[in-house]
Amino acid sequence: MLPLALILRGKGVAVSGSDRALDQGRTPQKFDFLRSQGIRLFPQDGSGVGDPRTIVVASAAVENTIPDVAKAREIGAELLLRAQLLAELFNASAQSIGVAGTSGKSTTTGMIGWILSALDCDPTVMNGAVMKNFATRDAPFASALVGKSDIFVSEVDESDGSIARYNPKIAVVNNISLDHKTMDELRILFGDFTAKSNVAVLNLDNVETASLAARLPRDKVQTYSLLDAEADFVAADIAPKPDGIAFNMRAEGRTFAVRLQVPGRHNVSNALAALAAVSAVGVPLGDAVEAISRFSGIRRRLETVGTVKGVTVIDDFAHNPDKIAATLATLHDFPGRLLIIFQPQGFGPLRLMKNEFIRCFVDNLAKGDVLTMPEPVYFGGTTDRSVSSDAIIDGVRAGGHEAFAFGSREQCGEKLLSLARSGDRIVVMGARDDTLSVFAADLLAGLGR
Repeated sequence: MLPLALILRGKGVAVSGSDRALDQGRTPQKFDFLRSQGIRLFPQDGSGVGDPRTIVVASAAVENTIPDVAKAREIGAELLLRAQLLAELFNASAQSIGVAGTSGKSTTTGMIGWILSALDCDPTVMNGAVMKNFATRDAPFASALVGKSDIFVSEVDESDGSIARYNPKIAVVNNISLDHKTMDELRILFGDFTAKSNVAVLNLDNVETASLAARLPRDKVQTYSLLDAEADFVAADIAPKPDGIAFNMRAEGRTFAVRLQVPGRHNVSNALAALAAVSAVGVPLGDAVEAISRFSGIRRRLETVGTVKGVTVIDDFAHNPDKIAATLATLHDFPGRLLIIFQPQGFGPLRLMKNEFIRCFVDNLAKGDVLTMPEPVYFGGTTDRSVSSDAIIDGVRAGGHEAFAFGSREQCGEKLLSLARSGDRIVVMGARDDTLSVFAADLLAGLGR
């Protein structure tokens, strides 16, 4: 909601709003930033909705019983879902780039946005996370750019089915795997999304996206891969480094030396997707490769919080099995035991992917790593809470790893701090809760004590 509000405000629209987090006193800095951008904030009690000419925009997480929504219905104000309004803006753009997939959307969107911005293409960018290249003291929550060109780059979400609303000129799909919906539903959503595009940028290393590529006309597809030499964009000679990763890219009959400031083979894949997408817009690949070398990353993606007494604290957004596996693989490229707290993003995803979570941790934790889990994020509302973190921990223990379930994340933190010794890395994993970054900073401070 924040980047959409910033884009509308940047276009001169009067914007106000409410948020449950504001009422609960969470992340006050974010709301101070919104106020500094001329966005008026109200309690979520209906007091901000008084004019029937107002358009009330709600995220899919907002229930109809929320007072603002009820008040809008009462006075006859127009109600839109966040995705409806974003899709209207996106579809009206002459050069729209939609970035979809189960994992890597925010990073790939940030990479594309940075390349186009660095090369003076002046895009509008809608991202689900803060792009470090654009974050400043005055704009610390830079998850959007407001450009003057006809290029609109947006992360596109499949979790609520809203991907069906978008008509991209260029469709990027990084991967497709179980997350919020069944695989049959996802195949239909992503298949329709790519079919509507002029160019589909697809990952041959994922079985599902490779299947999409095989069904589309060849002249409509740009493929990329870390494994398949027949792809249009291929990464080879991958060399992990402490401050990023390097590789050689073969594309358009040439070989380019690429150096990234962000670590992990999954970011090599994201970079190939971004470079293929900007090439489809007409950006020279040599210029794009130089620009992407200056991409500094996305907030809360393997972000180092600090190191105290030889123990490093890392803050990471990983919340589904694919993202968790990618994070663990990247961290295991370098020595050091991992002490992990994974806070599930909700009871629903935990219930849907229980077996996948267990298998992910059993397969990807190394000997000596320790996993802790509190209960899932819950800020109110109605949800089935029948499956808890205990179920995951029991399965991981049965798989031979050291794992603990606690009632709160503070207890998880106390456990990890009691175990930490020089050379360890404490990893905070989870999504949907901005206070996780505050928690990671508190853990760093705890090491000092």
